[in-house]
Amino acid sequence: MGADRPGVDAEAEVTPDGYRLSVSTRVEASGAATLVVRPSAGEFVEQQVVRVGDRVRVFWRDADGGWLLPAEVATVERGAVPRWHLRVAGPVEPGQRREAVRARVALALTATVDGVDLDGDVLDLSEGGVRAVVDAHGHPPLPGTTVGLAVHLEDGAVTTRAEVVRQQTRGTRWGLSLRFTDLPEKEQDRLRRRVFWAMREERARRPD
Repeated sequence: MGADRPGVDAEAEVTPDGYRLSVSTRVEASGAATLVVRPSAGEFVEQQVVRVGDRVRVFWRDADGGWLLPAEVATVERGAVPRWHLRVAGPVEPGQRREAVRARVALALTATVDGVDLDGDVLDLSEGGVRAVVDAHGHPPLPGTTVGLAVHLEDGAVTTRAEVVRQQTRGTRWGLSLRFTDLPEKEQDRLRRRVFWAMREERARRPD
């Protein structure tokens, strides 16, 4: 059995119940009854991603494998450095599936909504989905809508269909959380390599 809690400064994925996309976080405090995590993406500062009382799953890896811990959001600190205080709600269990690792990646993106190609920018990316902002045109796509997508990697675009998980209007742009559908394994591998490249770059920029 691995550690029953993620260690301080460990990377952990927090997934609100009912959502298929996870938020990358860094653990700031880890106790028997509570965890404090910091969302890694600055764009979450102005968004209500989780609310007090939400049930979430915390996923992390150690040398023995992947682990899942159920928790409840106790406090949400907003501001320049947001933090989420999570109350442990059950025992840790071995992870039942491989979670997609997400990373901040600066890439262009094209979303095809109602037959119209909309230019956009990737905010963060995984082999399972993407969070992006795109130029608004017409009516915003509702959750559950399928859109066309092209993520413009340096070695060529990954094109796929994607399901809208969450949508938020930001002035003249839409913020979209999207889940890839039927993405071939070869294209998942390309995205996975790009994500780990971004993670290595981010770690290299951190002070020792």
